[in-house]
Amino acid sequence: MTFITRFAPSPTGPLHLGHAYSALLAYDMARAANGHFLLRIEDTDTSRSRPEWEAQIYDDLTWLGLSWEKPVLRQSEHLKDYNRRIMQLADMSLIYPCSCSRSDIRAALSAPQEGVPSTAIYPGTCRHRSMDSRQAGDALRLNMRLALEHLCGQQLEFHETGPKHAGTHRISPQQLQLTTGDAVLGRKEIETVSYVLAAVVDDARQNITTLIRGQDLFETTPLQVLLQALLDLPTPRYHHHKLIRDDAGKRLAKRDDARSIAKYRADGITPSGIRQQLGL
Repeated sequence: MTFITRFAPSPTGPLHLGHAYSALLAYDMARAANGHFLLRIEDTDTSRSRPEWEAQIYDDLTWLGLSWEKPVLRQSEHLKDYNRRIMQLADMSLIYPCSCSRSDIRAALSAPQEGVPSTAIYPGTCRHRSMDSRQAGDALRLNMRLALEHLCGQQLEFHETGPKHAGTHRISPQQLQLTTGDAVLGRKEIETVSYVLAAVVDDARQNITTLIRGQDLFETTPLQVLLQALLDLPTPRYHHHKLIRDDAGKRLAKRDDARSIAKYRADGITPSGIRQQLGL
């Protein structure tokens, strides 16, 4: 099987050293396996995505010495595909509309309810609703209990090659219900989907065989594997790498402009200097 991986930034701010590490690692692993390195622009957050940030992504990655196959997949051009997948789940009676605000959810979780675990992320307030009752502004949630029942005991698992969690991981349905709950798959904006569903659809679309990303996303993997099973999509291997942190040990964020790749470029740091600083 040909090794295919991708780097999938969002154009909502400058790339920082953490992005550089993830992109360079994926690129290096693809080259070592004589495989393919793809670039995806995850721009479904239309309120925050900016063309100038997308242009800088291309500039920064090119400066780092990376190249990728064309054309680049831009998620904003495939919103109808993601919504077709949501409707596929709706046809399976696994999706329901939800009008709960964050304050509604906090209030519901603060009041003990019979049959609802205290660790539940969402207490199921709108779970009784049908898709026919959907109104403007409703989110769309996955009914986790029915989704797991739909699989009829099918074993869910994924293979991890990263340094911290290497091995085959079997996913417990009970743990999924307690730690993930009824996840939001469609946001309140029309034709806007959650990251997790769009990523699952695009990883299959691009034939990704190994998904390389930070350890902070390890906990989202069981939900992605569940969606892959429900939608009859392949499950890639996963490689969750270390996180690049600041001097205080905090994970880097886009708001930390002092760590942006553009700032290092402006200061005269070379691409090889970036690699050395990142341990690559």
